[in-house]
Amino acid sequence: MSPTTSLLILGAAIVTIVVMIGRFRIHPFLALLTASLMVGVGAGMAPLAVLAAIEKGVGGTLGFLAAIIGLGSILGKLLEVSGGARRIAEALLSSLGSQRAAWVMMLVGFIVGIPVFFEVGFVLLIPLIYVVARQTGLSLVYLGVPLAVSLMVVHAILPPHPAATAVTSLLGADIGKVIIYGVLVGLPTAVIAGPLWARLFCPRLAPPGQQAFLAGHNEQQPLEVRAPGVVLTLFTVLLPLLLMVGKTLAITVLEQGSVAYEWVAFLGSPLIALLIAVSFAYWSFGLRQGQGMAQLLELTGRCLAPLAGIVLIIGAGGAFNEVLIGSGMDKAMAAVLQQSSLNPIILAWLIAGLLHFAVGSVTVAMISAAGIVLPVMAQYPQYSPEIMVIAIGAGAIGWTHVTDSAFWVVKEYLGLSLSEAIKKFTGATVVASFTALLATLLLARFV
Repeated sequence: MSPTTSLLILGAAIVTIVVMIGRFRIHPFLALLTASLMVGVGAGMAPLAVLAAIEKGVGGTLGFLAAIIGLGSILGKLLEVSGGARRIAEALLSSLGSQRAAWVMMLVGFIVGIPVFFEVGFVLLIPLIYVVARQTGLSLVYLGVPLAVSLMVVHAILPPHPAATAVTSLLGADIGKVIIYGVLVGLPTAVIAGPLWARLFCPRLAPPGQQAFLAGHNEQQPLEVRAPGVVLTLFTVLLPLLLMVGKTLAITVLEQGSVAYEWVAFLGSPLIALLIAVSFAYWSFGLRQGQGMAQLLELTGRCLAPLAGIVLIIGAGGAFNEVLIGSGMDKAMAAVLQQSSLNPIILAWLIAGLLHFAVGSVTVAMISAAGIVLPVMAQYPQYSPEIMVIAIGAGAIGWTHVTDSAFWVVKEYLGLSLSEAIKKFTGATVVASFTALLATLLLARFV
């Protein structure tokens, strides 16, 4: 099979994914499985070999990730119900002042977004934005866009979020390094596309109709009396990151095979780090706040059910990747792309961005992009897998528009018209994506 034929088959599979999800509203799990079958059969694989590759891809991917995704979701749910997120936001507002509220919302989004999904984090904090808007006369879009962009940045590039963790696993990257690089790229990205963008392109003062809009949204609830303190909340949220990054840093100085090395590697593995963090959160966000084990059991069960769709999408993405390898298409793609002068970081960013624009799902875009980019990486050993993970996430941040549920959440809660949402929020995500790309290219020169 010629390289040209391989690229045509791959292109047809990507178009199939886009049409099935975007036009016919078919679940991404089914779309990715269909694309996997199309690639396998189109590349001339035996039917049973295609089936074996799909089974291997799903099982191999989810064998590592399913438990991590579940633990991350539990940690996020405990943070949500404890009042810890609002405690952080109110403490920062008190310290920095309400006139710096856009910066506060960006920082809160970056911290709170670590264990929670985009929609959960935005809906969780939007009542606080309403209160600040009432008290200061600032516009909702001026406060809300920095929060939304920050949540989107963390969602795309920072483990333990499912897509970032899955791509880290698929590309064989070190999760501790991905976290470090994600923070180095993510923070300046959130600043430029958040409060700085809002200052330049979003009205600072409330428009005439904002008070009427706020009058219909009196859903702010008083902060729980026994909500955890700021320090305890921050420690609980950051604990898994500290363990994973600590492992990455420590094993560079420890002797491989020693007892200390084994224990550090064990405690800093994503599964154990998140298990420790969840166990601690049961106390800090649960038992310490007066909740019983029966309540914590109910919360745990409630947060696991919605994960089914995400887990299936990631598994199907693993199948797509395995079929690309099993069909030999990975080598054909590598041969073609090796002749191209396009930087692989830009290639990864571009593929993820185009897929997010088309299908409206960060997870689908990143998983699919990882499968396409993986064969190219061997040809460019100067670029680490960790950098490629960040590049894929940087691409998936951008072009959040009408195909993405996040767009509609932001539009409705901020009371924006469709055109305003595209200008203010979609524009901000595009700026974030380009900023993250430039930061990734710069970082690649030093690591």
